[in-house]
Amino acid sequence: MIFAFLKGLGIGASLIVAIGAQNAFVLKQGLLRQYVLTCALICTACDMGLIYAGVTGMGALISASPNLLTVAKWGGAAFLFFYGARSARAALKADGLIAAAEAARSHMAIVISAFSFSLLNPHVYLDTVVLLGAIGGQQVGMARSAFAAGAMTASTIWFFGLAYGARLLAPLFAKSAAWRILDGLIAIVMWAIAASLLLS
Repeated sequence: MIFAFLKGLGIGASLIVAIGAQNAFVLKQGLLRQYVLTCALICTACDMGLIYAGVTGMGALISASPNLLTVAKWGGAAFLFFYGARSARAALKADGLIAAAEAARSHMAIVISAFSFSLLNPHVYLDTVVLLGAIGGQQVGMARSAFAAGAMTASTIWFFGLAYGARLLAPLFAKSAAWRILDGLIAIVMWAIAASLLLS
């Protein structure tokens, strides 16, 4: 049981820590200190749901449905390209935390964005549902639940740590140059992921 939990924790952590669209979004909201709890909760809850779905067998179902994967690929690429363009535009006019705060979005807009980054990126499904599902599905009995709990724990620690730990970088991001670099990197990450989806 403990071994299965630690296995889920380790594999889950190794997958989620990689730089991606969802992490970039959570980091930016943490820096802005805008609806941080909302972002962390939604991203964690979505990851938990997808991990559970994968471990209970949905991963095999998604892998066997090319039409579903195609729709997810194009929809996810379009969303990531749009958000990348938004970040690129912000990089051209960023002016530190003050300007960023003035451009604050509504709570509902953040909720929609958090769900979008969590559910519209096919890479999330490949990591949580397919990959973790395949490994978790090999566990027997209670070890399967322990593995899922470990992976879910990794997601919880990561998203809340990223969201609330980002404020430690706030002094650095009081400078406009830092925001320009961050927004520029986010745009590049979003476009790179979108391109990889379309070319895969």
